[in-house]
Amino acid sequence: MLQNIKILALQGKWLGSAAKTLERYKTEALANKGKFDLLVLPELCHTPYFPFEENDAHFDYAITKDSPIVEEWKNLAKFLKCVLVFPFFEKRAKGIYHNSAFVFERDGSIAGFYRKSHIPDDPCFYEKYYFMPGDTGFKVIPTSAGNLGVLICWDQWFPEAARILALQGADILIYPTAIGWDANEPKKIYARQLDSWVVAMRGHATANRLFVLAVNRVGKENNLSFWGNSFICAPDGFIIKQQSAEREEMIVSIDLNEIEQNRRIWLHFRDRRVDQYYDILNMWIDNGK
Repeated sequence: MLQNIKILALQGKWLGSAAKTLERYKTEALANKGKFDLLVLPELCHTPYFPFEENDAHFDYAITKDSPIVEEWKNLAKFLKCVLVFPFFEKRAKGIYHNSAFVFERDGSIAGFYRKSHIPDDPCFYEKYYFMPGDTGFKVIPTSAGNLGVLICWDQWFPEAARILALQGADILIYPTAIGWDANEPKKIYARQLDSWVVAMRGHATANRLFVLAVNRVGKENNLSFWGNSFICAPDGFIIKQQSAEREEMIVSIDLNEIEQNRRIWLHFRDRRVDQYYDILNMWIDNGK
Protein backbone atom coordinates (compact mmCIF):
# COMPACT_ATOMS: atom_id res chain seq x y z
CA MET A 1 0.00 0.00 0.00
CA LEU A 2 1.23 3.47 -0.88
CA GLN A 3 2.04 5.89 1.93
CA ASN A 4 2.19 9.03 -0.20
CA ILE A 5 -1.19 9.39 -1.86
CA LYS A 6 -2.21 11.84 -4.57
CA ILE A 7 -5.93 12.57 -4.59
CA LEU A 8 -8.13 14.06 -7.29
CA ALA A 9 -11.48 15.38 -6.02
CA LEU A 10 -14.02 16.51 -8.62
CA GLN A 11 -16.74 18.87 -7.49
CA GLY A 12 -19.92 17.99 -9.33
CA LYS A 13 -22.44 20.01 -11.29
CA TRP A 14 -25.55 18.66 -13.01
CA LEU A 15 -25.34 19.45 -16.74
CA GLY A 16 -28.84 18.41 -17.74
CA SER A 17 -28.29 14.71 -18.42
CA ALA A 18 -26.37 11.79 -16.97
CA ALA A 19 -24.38 11.44 -20.19
CA LYS A 20 -23.20 15.07 -20.24
CA THR A 21 -22.48 15.16 -16.52
CA LEU A 22 -20.48 11.95 -16.46
CA GLU A 23 -18.63 12.90 -19.63
CA ARG A 24 -17.44 16.09 -17.96
CA TYR A 25 -16.16 14.12 -14.95
CA LYS A 26 -14.44 11.71 -17.31
CA THR A 27 -12.84 14.54 -19.30
CA GLU A 28 -11.43 16.10 -16.14
CA ALA A 29 -10.14 12.76 -14.87
CA LEU A 30 -8.48 11.90 -18.19
CA ALA A 31 -6.88 15.35 -18.38
CA ASN A 32 -5.13 14.56 -15.09
CA LYS A 33 -4.20 10.96 -15.91
CA GLY A 34 -1.06 9.88 -14.09
CA LYS A 35 -1.29 12.68 -11.53
CA PHE A 36 -3.36 10.88 -8.88
CA ASP A 37 -3.84 7.58 -7.08
CA LEU A 38 -7.35 8.16 -5.76
CA LEU A 39 -10.31 9.76 -7.56
CA VAL A 40 -13.44 10.78 -5.65
CA LEU A 41 -16.75 12.00 -7.15
CA PRO A 42 -19.59 13.72 -5.25
CA GLU A 43 -22.83 12.21 -3.97
CA LEU A 44 -25.34 11.01 -6.62
CA CYS A 45 -22.81 11.98 -9.26
CA HIS A 46 -24.86 10.79 -12.26
CA THR A 47 -28.15 12.53 -11.39
CA PRO A 48 -29.52 15.93 -10.43
CA TYR A 49 -30.19 16.39 -6.73
CA PHE A 50 -33.78 15.21 -7.11
CA PRO A 51 -34.70 14.88 -3.38
CA PHE A 52 -35.56 18.58 -3.30
CA GLU A 53 -39.11 17.26 -3.78
CA GLU A 54 -41.10 14.04 -3.45
CA ASN A 55 -41.85 12.87 -6.98
CA ASP A 56 -42.01 9.21 -7.94
CA ALA A 57 -40.80 10.00 -11.48
CA HIS A 58 -37.34 10.62 -10.01
CA PHE A 59 -36.97 6.92 -9.22
CA ASP A 60 -36.26 6.53 -12.93
CA TYR A 61 -32.80 8.04 -12.33
CA ALA A 62 -31.74 4.95 -10.37
CA ILE A 63 -29.36 2.39 -11.82
CA THR A 64 -28.53 -1.16 -10.77
CA LYS A 65 -25.15 -2.37 -9.57
CA ASP A 66 -24.57 -4.06 -12.94
CA SER A 67 -25.55 -0.98 -14.98
CA PRO A 68 -23.44 -0.07 -18.04
CA ILE A 69 -22.68 3.22 -16.25
CA VAL A 70 -21.13 1.33 -13.33
CA GLU A 71 -19.20 -0.89 -15.71
CA GLU A 72 -17.89 2.14 -17.58
CA TRP A 73 -16.47 3.72 -14.43
CA LYS A 74 -15.08 0.42 -13.26
CA ASN A 75 -13.16 0.20 -16.54
CA LEU A 76 -12.10 3.83 -16.23
CA ALA A 77 -10.47 3.06 -12.87
CA LYS A 78 -8.43 0.39 -14.63
CA PHE A 79 -7.49 2.71 -17.50
CA LEU A 80 -6.49 5.52 -15.13
CA LYS A 81 -4.76 3.04 -12.80
CA CYS A 82 -6.40 4.66 -9.79
CA VAL A 83 -8.68 3.81 -6.90
CA LEU A 84 -12.07 5.36 -7.68
CA VAL A 85 -15.01 6.24 -5.40
CA PHE A 86 -18.19 6.25 -7.50
CA PRO A 87 -21.37 7.34 -5.63
CA PHE A 88 -24.68 6.57 -7.34
CA PHE A 89 -28.46 6.21 -6.97
CA GLU A 90 -28.94 2.45 -6.66
CA LYS A 91 -31.99 0.44 -7.64
CA ARG A 92 -31.63 -2.71 -5.57
CA ALA A 93 -34.97 -4.33 -6.43
CA LYS A 94 -38.47 -3.27 -7.41
CA GLY A 95 -39.35 -0.43 -5.04
CA ILE A 96 -36.07 -0.71 -3.09
CA TYR A 97 -33.54 2.08 -3.56
CA HIS A 98 -30.34 3.20 -1.84
CA ASN A 99 -27.86 6.06 -1.92
CA SER A 100 -24.69 4.05 -2.53
CA ALA A 101 -21.03 4.12 -3.53
CA PHE A 102 -18.67 1.66 -5.18
CA VAL A 103 -14.93 1.70 -4.57
CA PHE A 104 -12.98 0.33 -7.53
CA GLU A 105 -9.34 -0.74 -7.29
CA ARG A 106 -6.76 0.39 -9.85
CA ASP A 107 -7.06 -2.93 -11.71
CA GLY A 108 -10.81 -2.42 -12.18
CA SER A 109 -11.85 -4.88 -9.49
CA ILE A 110 -14.40 -4.01 -6.82
CA ALA A 111 -12.60 -3.10 -3.59
CA GLY A 112 -15.74 -2.30 -1.61
CA PHE A 113 -19.30 -1.06 -1.54
CA TYR A 114 -21.28 1.17 0.85
CA ARG A 115 -24.91 2.17 1.28
CA LYS A 116 -25.67 5.46 3.06
CA SER A 117 -26.71 4.78 6.64
CA HIS A 118 -28.15 8.05 7.93
CA ILE A 119 -30.99 9.37 5.76
CA PRO A 120 -32.23 12.98 6.24
CA ASP A 121 -35.70 14.37 5.81
CA ASP A 122 -35.57 18.17 5.77
CA PRO A 123 -36.94 20.93 3.50
CA CYS A 124 -35.37 20.35 0.05
CA PHE A 125 -33.63 17.22 1.34
CA TYR A 126 -36.49 14.69 1.31
CA GLU A 127 -34.23 11.66 1.08
CA LYS A 128 -36.33 9.34 3.25
CA TYR A 129 -38.86 9.27 0.42
CA TYR A 130 -36.27 7.79 -1.94
CA PHE A 131 -33.63 5.89 0.03
CA MET A 132 -33.78 2.98 2.44
CA PRO A 133 -31.18 3.16 5.22
CA GLY A 134 -28.08 1.25 4.20
CA ASP A 135 -27.42 -2.27 5.43
CA THR A 136 -23.71 -2.56 4.65
CA GLY A 137 -22.61 -1.26 8.04
CA PHE A 138 -19.44 0.73 8.58
CA LYS A 139 -16.52 -1.24 7.14
CA VAL A 140 -13.06 -0.07 6.16
CA ILE A 141 -12.21 -0.74 2.52
CA PRO A 142 -8.54 -1.71 2.04
CA THR A 143 -7.09 -0.35 -1.21
CA SER A 144 -3.73 0.40 -2.76
CA ALA A 145 -4.43 4.08 -1.94
CA GLY A 146 -4.97 3.51 1.76
CA ASN A 147 -7.62 2.05 4.02
CA LEU A 148 -10.74 4.01 3.11
CA GLY A 149 -13.73 4.74 5.31
CA VAL A 150 -16.48 5.74 2.88
CA LEU A 151 -19.53 7.55 4.26
CA ILE A 152 -22.05 9.73 2.40
CA CYS A 153 -23.21 13.28 3.13
CA TRP A 154 -25.62 13.17 6.11
CA ASP A 155 -23.35 10.51 7.64
CA GLN A 156 -20.82 13.29 8.19
CA TRP A 157 -22.73 14.69 11.17
CA PHE A 158 -22.43 11.48 13.18
CA PRO A 159 -19.16 11.02 15.12
CA GLU A 160 -20.09 7.42 15.90
CA ALA A 161 -19.64 6.37 12.26
CA ALA A 162 -16.28 8.13 12.01
CA ARG A 163 -15.02 6.53 15.23
CA ILE A 164 -16.08 3.02 14.21
CA LEU A 165 -14.15 3.33 10.94
CA ALA A 166 -11.15 4.81 12.73
CA LEU A 167 -11.10 1.85 15.13
CA GLN A 168 -11.10 -0.47 12.11
CA GLY A 169 -7.96 1.20 10.80
CA ALA A 170 -9.21 3.79 8.32
CA ASP A 171 -6.55 6.15 6.96
CA ILE A 172 -8.95 8.47 5.13
CA LEU A 173 -12.61 9.19 5.81
CA ILE A 174 -14.28 10.08 2.51
CA TYR A 175 -17.59 11.95 2.38
CA PRO A 176 -19.16 12.33 -1.10
CA THR A 177 -21.63 15.15 -0.44
CA ALA A 178 -24.54 17.21 -1.77
CA ILE A 179 -25.03 20.15 0.58
CA GLY A 180 -25.97 23.73 -0.13
CA TRP A 181 -28.06 26.73 0.81
CA ASP A 182 -31.84 26.82 0.55
CA ALA A 183 -33.10 30.00 -1.13
CA ASN A 184 -35.88 30.16 1.48
CA GLU A 185 -33.34 30.62 4.29
CA PRO A 186 -31.90 34.03 5.25
CA LYS A 187 -28.53 34.69 3.63
CA LYS A 188 -27.11 35.92 6.93
CA ILE A 189 -26.85 32.31 8.13
CA TYR A 190 -25.10 30.97 5.00
CA ALA A 191 -21.55 31.51 6.26
CA ARG A 192 -22.41 29.94 9.60
CA GLN A 193 -23.88 26.86 7.95
CA LEU A 194 -20.79 26.39 5.80
CA ASP A 195 -18.53 26.81 8.82
CA SER A 196 -20.55 24.27 10.81
CA TRP A 197 -20.14 21.73 8.00
CA VAL A 198 -16.38 22.20 7.83
CA VAL A 199 -15.92 22.20 11.62
CA ALA A 200 -17.87 18.93 12.03
CA MET A 201 -15.54 17.04 9.71
CA ARG A 202 -12.39 18.71 11.01
CA GLY A 203 -13.54 17.40 14.37
CA HIS A 204 -13.64 13.84 13.00
CA ALA A 205 -10.06 14.24 11.79
CA THR A 206 -8.85 15.67 15.10
CA ALA A 207 -10.66 13.23 17.39
CA ASN A 208 -9.56 10.21 15.36
CA ARG A 209 -6.21 11.47 14.05
CA LEU A 210 -6.75 10.58 10.41
CA PHE A 211 -7.37 12.34 7.09
CA VAL A 212 -10.85 13.53 6.13
CA LEU A 213 -11.97 14.36 2.59
CA ALA A 214 -15.33 15.93 1.65
CA VAL A 215 -16.30 16.24 -2.04
CA ASN A 216 -19.37 18.42 -2.64
CA ARG A 217 -21.57 19.49 -5.55
CA VAL A 218 -21.69 23.00 -7.01
CA GLY A 219 -24.26 24.95 -9.00
CA LYS A 220 -27.90 25.89 -8.49
CA GLU A 221 -30.63 23.25 -8.68
CA ASN A 222 -34.17 24.37 -7.92
CA ASN A 223 -34.09 26.08 -4.49
CA LEU A 224 -30.63 24.79 -3.63
CA SER A 225 -27.30 26.44 -4.30
CA PHE A 226 -24.60 23.86 -3.63
CA TRP A 227 -21.70 25.57 -1.96
CA GLY A 228 -18.76 23.48 -3.17
CA ASN A 229 -15.87 24.17 -0.80
CA SER A 230 -14.67 20.56 -0.99
CA PHE A 231 -11.65 20.11 1.25
CA ILE A 232 -9.21 17.70 2.82
CA CYS A 233 -7.81 18.03 6.29
CA ALA A 234 -4.88 16.42 8.07
CA PRO A 235 -4.99 14.24 11.20
CA ASP A 236 -4.74 17.36 13.37
CA GLY A 237 -7.73 18.96 11.63
CA PHE A 238 -5.62 21.39 9.60
CA ILE A 239 -7.16 22.12 6.20
CA ILE A 240 -4.52 21.12 3.66
CA LYS A 241 -6.50 22.34 0.67
CA GLN A 242 -10.00 23.65 -0.02
CA GLN A 243 -11.82 24.41 -3.23
CA SER A 244 -13.95 27.44 -3.92
CA ALA A 245 -17.68 27.55 -4.59
CA GLU A 246 -16.92 27.23 -8.30
CA ARG A 247 -16.60 24.04 -10.29
CA GLU A 248 -12.99 22.92 -10.36
CA GLU A 249 -10.85 19.93 -9.58
CA MET A 250 -8.59 19.62 -6.55
CA ILE A 251 -5.37 17.62 -6.57
CA VAL A 252 -3.60 17.19 -3.25
CA SER A 253 -0.86 14.94 -1.87
CA ILE A 254 -0.99 13.43 1.59
CA ASP A 255 1.44 11.32 3.62
CA LEU A 256 -0.26 8.54 5.58
CA ASN A 257 2.70 8.46 7.97
CA GLU A 258 1.23 11.59 9.57
CA ILE A 259 -1.39 9.39 11.23
CA GLU A 260 1.19 7.45 13.24
CA GLN A 261 3.08 10.64 14.08
CA ASN A 262 -0.09 12.29 15.38
CA ARG A 263 -1.20 9.28 17.41
CA ARG A 264 2.15 9.04 19.18
CA ILE A 265 1.58 12.56 20.55
CA TRP A 266 -2.20 12.66 20.93
CA LEU A 267 -3.06 9.31 22.53
CA HIS A 268 -6.83 9.49 22.19
CA PHE A 269 -7.24 5.78 21.55
CA ARG A 270 -5.12 4.79 24.54
CA ASP A 271 -7.27 6.83 26.91
CA ARG A 272 -10.71 5.76 25.70
CA ARG A 273 -13.02 4.45 28.45
CA VAL A 274 -15.22 1.97 26.68
CA ASP A 275 -16.55 0.79 30.05
CA GLN A 276 -18.16 4.22 30.48
CA TYR A 277 -19.87 4.56 27.11
CA TYR A 278 -23.01 2.44 27.48
CA ASP A 279 -25.33 5.46 27.37
CA ILE A 280 -24.31 6.17 23.79
CA LEU A 281 -26.53 3.26 22.77
CA ASN A 282 -29.64 5.19 23.85
CA MET A 283 -31.82 6.45 21.03
CA TRP A 284 -32.32 9.88 22.58
CA ILE A 285 -31.57 12.04 25.59
CA ASP A 286 -34.22 11.55 28.27
CA ASN A 287 -33.89 14.30 30.85
CA GLY A 288 -36.91 13.00 32.70
CA LYS A 289 -35.43 9.73 33.92
